Amino acid sequence: MRDGGWSDQVNALGGFIRAQRQMAKLSLREMASMTRVSNAYLSQVERGLHQPSLKVLHSIADALHLNTEQLLQQAGWGGGAGAGAAAANGRAEAAADEAPAGPCSVEEAVRAESRLTEEQKTALLGVYRSFLES
Repeated sequence: MRDGGWSDQVNALGGFIRAQRQMAKLSLREMASMTRVSNAYLSQVERGLHQPSLKVLHSIADALHLNTEQLLQQAGWGGGAGAGAAAANGRAEAAADEAPAGPCSVEEAVRAESRLTEEQKTALLGVYRSFLES
């Protein structure tokens, strides 16, 4: 991993969590209540200031109705960054399958996804690019 790799990984995880929370249409306070973690701490996780514990990741995954393994991969646990990139790529390819026009790249698929806000698209592209740089 290059210099700053840990920081990039934590930032990517935070961006992924934020994007998933926003797609679930949950406020930070709502998710904090569901996870029993303070909204201040969740905000710091989303901004890449803290790498959450396994227990917190499990609570976040439950609140977002996600598989804990997906979050573990984003955190660099349970398969490493390569597995996380494969999972991110798989999700982007699934989005590409649902897109009306056939985008030819992951980034184009994310940009073409009409169900995402611009902020969500930016977060997802940031996560995807961080894995390519690792």
